Amino acid sequence: MSDQKLVREVIVQILDAISRIERRAARITIASDFVSSDAGIDMLDSISMMLIAIGESCKNLDKITGGELLARYPEVDWKGVKGMRDIISHHYFDINADIVFSVCRKEIPLLRKTFERMLADVG
Repeated sequence: MSDQKLVREVIVQILDAISRIERRAARITIASDFVSSDAGIDMLDSISMMLIAIGESCKNLDKITGGELLARYPEVDWKGVKGMRDIISHHYFDINADIVFSVCRKEIPLLRKTFERMLADVG
């Protein structure tokens, strides 16, 4: 790995973004909560921003590790993580609240576990 300190820093930033998503999504009980009020829309916006940050950071991790690090953790759909970033960034007005809700409930817990393990593995 090229720069272990940089890799650790990026992983810590991703874990921080995951924590923000978890904290914010805890207030959302069903997907329609995202679109039923201004507060819900603000929550969708803020969670989407963190999903963009995670996707971009995963792209950076791939770049600085020559594609080796993420490949060691095949339980995560890395193409999907990075693709989510692209969709939100380039098609912002087409964000689907149901998909974001599903990602928060189903994918974020796996990402947390994976990045915690990754952090421990890179020492």
